[in-house]
Amino acid sequence: MLRLIGLLLLIPLLDALFLVVLTGILGWQLVVLLVVLTALLGVFLVRLEGRHTLAKIQRKAARGEAPTNELLDGALLLIAGAFLLTPGLVTDAIGFVLVLPLTRYPVRLALKRWVVVPYVDDKTGGFATGNVYVGGFPGGNDGPTEPDGPDSGENGFEATSDVDFEDVDDSR
Repeated sequence: MLRLIGLLLLIPLLDALFLVVLTGILGWQLVVLLVVLTALLGVFLVRLEGRHTLAKIQRKAARGEAPTNELLDGALLLIAGAFLLTPGLVTDAIGFVLVLPLTRYPVRLALKRWVVVPYVDDKTGGFATGNVYVGGFPGGNDGPTEPDGPDSGENGFEATSDVDFEDVDDSR
């Protein structure tokens, strides 16, 4: 957690240093224009991608599917919008990485792998992310895998007792 806070404090420091260096090279008027233009372009792209992502969420929800990737995209677009509206070119670069689909896809995959799946595994004991074995018999056996107990039959399953069913008159 402290590393994350340190990283978040390092970003504005890098941004300020980069703006100072760039101001010395290009002049302050051009740097201010560049910061404003990147913010405007970023807001336009966030709105465009946000509408596209919202439409994908609605389509998946209409089909009855869980829009997990689209919800992560929406969260990344919110973060991208915050970075793009923050004055500075380093934050704008991070925002553009998160807003463009080509670069957002690997970020989403990394986020799922290193943040979402470990969190869900921790909360559900691995049940929700597929770490629990649910299909067929282990090893491909056609028979039971339980050890034979004292009440087991020849096939390894426990012997069943006869069940008496009550006759019900269905003619009503």
